[in-house]
Amino acid sequence: MRRWSLLAPLVGAALVTIALPVPFSASAAAPLTVAQAIGQQGTSATVRGYVVGQPTATNTVVTSAFPSDYAIALADTPGETGTARMIYVQVTSAFRAQYGLRSNPNLMGDQLDVTGPLGAYFSHPGLTSPTAMAPVTGTPPPTDPPPGGGDYDQTYYRTAIGLTGPALKSELHRIIRTNSKLTYDQVWEALKVTDQDPANANNVILLYSGRSQAKSTNGGNPDDWNREHVWAKSHGDFGTATGPGTDIHHLRPEDVTVNGARGNKDFDNGGSVVGEAPGNRTDADSWEPRNAVKGDVARMIFYMAVRYEGDDGFANLEMNNSVSNGTAPYLGRSSVLLAWNAQDPPDSFEQRRNQVIYDQFQHNRNPFVDHPEWATAIWN
Repeated sequence: MRRWSLLAPLVGAALVTIALPVPFSASAAAPLTVAQAIGQQGTSATVRGYVVGQPTATNTVVTSAFPSDYAIALADTPGETGTARMIYVQVTSAFRAQYGLRSNPNLMGDQLDVTGPLGAYFSHPGLTSPTAMAPVTGTPPPTDPPPGGGDYDQTYYRTAIGLTGPALKSELHRIIRTNSKLTYDQVWEALKVTDQDPANANNVILLYSGRSQAKSTNGGNPDDWNREHVWAKSHGDFGTATGPGTDIHHLRPEDVTVNGARGNKDFDNGGSVVGEAPGNRTDADSWEPRNAVKGDVARMIFYMAVRYEGDDGFANLEMNNSVSNGTAPYLGRSSVLLAWNAQDPPDSFEQRRNQVIYDQFQHNRNPFVDHPEWATAIWN
């Protein structure tokens, strides 16, 4: 009886391997729609949606003149205008250069896949601390880290992510309180770097005046610039000793006369126009800075109120809602400062300044420049 082998026809020929299709894995879940993501808050998922604007408040999404790179709104249709049918996505530092709308306004109408925990953002259904962002079609843009390197949410702030209220304030204090300290003389040279005019490396930008002025004109004469303590040093009586008196997160160049006019006043809206600093107003007990730096001022005050808690030999600095604080370690008005923070988000000058302080001088960050929304998470 003759036996046939199934291999017989292949004798003397090359063995042919046939690649069979691999079955689709049931574990590769399809992205959620925005409508599904709104209904599944509290989980983690990939959400697919069209970029329809930038959220600036619970019920407000702007579609042009984007104030920052910190958030985008996604919807299931590119022309959606109803905020109830949108999900608000936090754009963390690792993704801002590629997916922030201020830097990339042409993203409007593009479809993105965003992965991360679904949770409230701006008190609205959202996705915070994304782990991945990518366009649905085309080649993903490069994901170079921000200047200075790294995603600070995953490193510097990793233990603060997800906290709110007193717990967030306490953890941010722990993170930022360990910093290098400058002498008051060293502050002169530091400000020439931190506040350098982006358009003229020989100049600094004055905080309230907005004037670009030669770095070499620092001093005490009327038209010189000197060192403005945004948290007035008499509010806590810390003077110019190393510590809060020399912390460059709240020290800024300013015209000598304008600095004197501000004095140790609290911050509030209203008053008469300041002649040498158009856009600023003042009265007997308060100072209102120009619109372009209102948020900058607020975030410097927030930083000081978190950094200095009275546990390292320095005054315990706190905000309140008063403009009659005298020499007490308080500064107000907190309600106005919170409004200014929302009105004037961090711009590239403020972000660069924060990075330079971190990289070159104090080696700590102002958390409210990186996360302006943390102010309301702590004080609202």
